[in-house]
Amino acid sequence: MIACIYSGGKDSTLAIHKMWEQGKKVELLITLVPENEFSYMLQRVNVEWTRLQAEALEVRHTFFHTKGEKEKELLDIESALKQNDVTELITGAVASRYQADRINDICKRLGITHHSPLWGMDPLEELTEISASFNAIVTQVAAEGFDESLLGARIDGKMIEKLKGLYRKYRVNMSFEGGEAESFVLDAPLFRKQIRINRAHKERRGSVGMYIIDDAVLQEK
Repeated sequence: MIACIYSGGKDSTLAIHKMWEQGKKVELLITLVPENEFSYMLQRVNVEWTRLQAEALEVRHTFFHTKGEKEKELLDIESALKQNDVTELITGAVASRYQADRINDICKRLGITHHSPLWGMDPLEELTEISASFNAIVTQVAAEGFDESLLGARIDGKMIEKLKGLYRKYRVNMSFEGGEAESFVLDAPLFRKQIRINRAHKERRGSVGMYIIDDAVLQEK
């Protein structure tokens, strides 16, 4: 079983596409839903809408709930892989050693082949590819300089220029790998349909701004 730990964001979606180009078609999307909104390993905002992305990809999908507690959530990831008889795993890790090392350890224990097609990818190269071929929006910001104007905005050429400025000023990770932001993909080359957001709102929780999708549907491209 070829599975992907799928958050609905740009990294895991692009990873699926990269593996498809290599002849590896994902058979299962595993979305882990943490109770903790600020999990070290997992994205929380809008993950319930990954069901629409799975339908658009025409790939089987399952949710797996976890408390999202640091280190303990690794046991839940391991359980999710075991329960679904995963033999090969796709992840969207780009530069986080914290995430990559832990997933590698789990896969080694379980005899799973781990595919990380974005690992070491230049952030600007990734953003340029996302901008050209995907419709991905920013759904969470949590770093200096990342203001609410980014929330709900598409990752396009204009945003890339803004992110370049933030990198020069604050040295942030433009791939958002340090938790600077989260994203959500509305359309991608492998999607048979695209997602239309009917209603959404913004929230501020301390230093974190969120773009919460309240209602969304699939529509023809």
